[in-house]
Amino acid sequence: MSGRNHPVDGDGEISAADIPSPQQANTSYVHRVEVPPKQNFFNEFMYTFKETFFHDDPLRHFKDQTKSKKLMLGIQSVFPVIEWGRKYNLKMFRGDIIAGLTIASLCIPQDIGYAKLASLDPKYGLYSSFVPPLVYACMGSSKDIAIGPVAVVSLLLGTLLRAEIDPNTNPNGYLRLAFTSTFFAGVTQAALGFFRLGFLIDFLSHAAIVGFMGGAAITIALQQLKGFLGINKFTTKTDIIAVLRSVISAAHHGWNWQTILISASFLIFLLVSKFIGKKNKKLFWIPAIAPLISVIISTFLVYITRADKKGVQIVKHLDKGLNPSSLRLIYFSGDNLLKGCRIGVVSGMVALTEAVAIGRTFAAMKDYQIDGNKEMVALGAMNVIGSMTSCYVSTGSFSRSAVNFMAGCQTAVSNIIMSIVVLLTLLFLTPLFKYTPNAILAAIIINAVIPLIDVNAAVLIFKIDKLDFVACMGAFFGVIFVSVEIGLLIAVAISFAKILLQVTRPRTAILGKIPGTSVYRNINQYPEATRVPGVLTIRVDSAIYFSNSNYVRERIQRWLTDEEEMMKTTSLVRIQCLIIEMSPVTDIDTSGIHALEDLYKSLRKRDIQLVLANPGPAVIHKLHVSHFADMLGYDKIYLTVAQAVDSCSPKLSDEV
Repeated sequence: MSGRNHPVDGDGEISAADIPSPQQANTSYVHRVEVPPKQNFFNEFMYTFKETFFHDDPLRHFKDQTKSKKLMLGIQSVFPVIEWGRKYNLKMFRGDIIAGLTIASLCIPQDIGYAKLASLDPKYGLYSSFVPPLVYACMGSSKDIAIGPVAVVSLLLGTLLRAEIDPNTNPNGYLRLAFTSTFFAGVTQAALGFFRLGFLIDFLSHAAIVGFMGGAAITIALQQLKGFLGINKFTTKTDIIAVLRSVISAAHHGWNWQTILISASFLIFLLVSKFIGKKNKKLFWIPAIAPLISVIISTFLVYITRADKKGVQIVKHLDKGLNPSSLRLIYFSGDNLLKGCRIGVVSGMVALTEAVAIGRTFAAMKDYQIDGNKEMVALGAMNVIGSMTSCYVSTGSFSRSAVNFMAGCQTAVSNIIMSIVVLLTLLFLTPLFKYTPNAILAAIIINAVIPLIDVNAAVLIFKIDKLDFVACMGAFFGVIFVSVEIGLLIAVAISFAKILLQVTRPRTAILGKIPGTSVYRNINQYPEATRVPGVLTIRVDSAIYFSNSNYVRERIQRWLTDEEEMMKTTSLVRIQCLIIEMSPVTDIDTSGIHALEDLYKSLRKRDIQLVLANPGPAVIHKLHVSHFADMLGYDKIYLTVAQAVDSCSPKLSDEV
């Protein structure tokens, strides 16, 4: 290829007869970049489709199996409990029962508080920790995730619902919209899993999630000041300014010192117990049971002192009994159907993001795999069924999952044990919560959301990627200064903006030769790398598409212009050859090829030679079928940058 043009046959292919034999080739002959064999359009489409939606080859277990075996495998894929249930033993049960009882002691007080966070009756929080965990235990693939209401989703759901219906003036309509939203949250989650669209949740970057969670945690904590301080009249807004204004305006006559004493004392107790658990991992059970102990002690104190008559707000009546059916309460027509669908999609996506992240985290710690799409179907099914049994949106709780993990859970049976404890609570123990002060629920929620403010993660994001940090802070300040939904919108918008920026403005770099080698690297990364006089080597670090093709062409020309101006001032050899290192260019489209054509024509007018180095199979195929390779010349397409430089300026490259 070096030093001569290879003729092509009638189909545009280079004839094998035209390639010189080793005897004919001189020492300067180099291997050419091969054009891959033609691909059948249908096969190429199916390969792309499979890699997009079925990259994990989910049907591999069904190959070469009998029909009965395939049927059993199909049932197991929907209900993993059938597979692991056959291997279940007493040793596993010991770990699961301890973990289940531990997370039950944590979830009961949290559920009551989270339901109030969503402006729902406390019993709905308990309902949501009874049915959904049972469904997930049968369909989920995570061994460690603990299912139930969580603070962030409860706040988000409550905020979106209150924007549509006032729970004080229309409690029945509010409740119906909550069940409708839960139904559509489940439908959204199940649909994403069934159609294998789980990759969509990855568009919400880790940095945006860190910022959103941190902002939501502060918002949740501020919302608890109503119960913490014993304020009767409190704003329904969630932004920090409105909340602080409401707190300050009630300072003279709205605060209750008995309430503050209860909430502050038990918050200190909860924080100390959490500190003990962190210092000694074997004492994980202390922070796990601390919330329930706090509820028991504070309820007893309020009852014997009748503090409720001195202004301490209490839970009051909590209905006994199992989850009633709520199917007839779901809106399947009218304006509220669309409202419920919109709220359900938003809350369902946030709940899904949290659950999948938790599941992957603990699966990695125990070195087992979870199927993200199956997880979505399981989470969706449990919320659809939950919406019909008086539950609101449930998902994986990080705090409870961490306790579940540390307690030694072996399987999803720990969720079943937790559900049984919640069932017994609903049947027999709910009257005991009558005198539970709202102050203790506020303290429990504040204690639970503090870990969501991950300062270390934010600092690390700042060190690694400043644009990621902007996304993090945008979501954070959007939540605390405007609203939860605006913060979420900012997080999504900045995440998409980052993707667009990276796609439309790819990195380019000038390459130089590492002394003593034939390796060419970025001269900014390797200052010792030397430039070959008369040759400019540029690497493009991205696929070249319609969205960035003009930028890539203009950026290359700007590099060239800058180099030529520098040559004039230093009296160096003018640029005679422009080499584009294309190994990072994974693909190219029509616009990208047109950009290369325009660049080629522009360089010809300036008497500069365009050379390509190491284009990949997809790129060389498209350069071939578009006839750009013919226009450029196959002898101008090289396997390595070193070969390209040697061809452009052999004497100069030897001297460097």
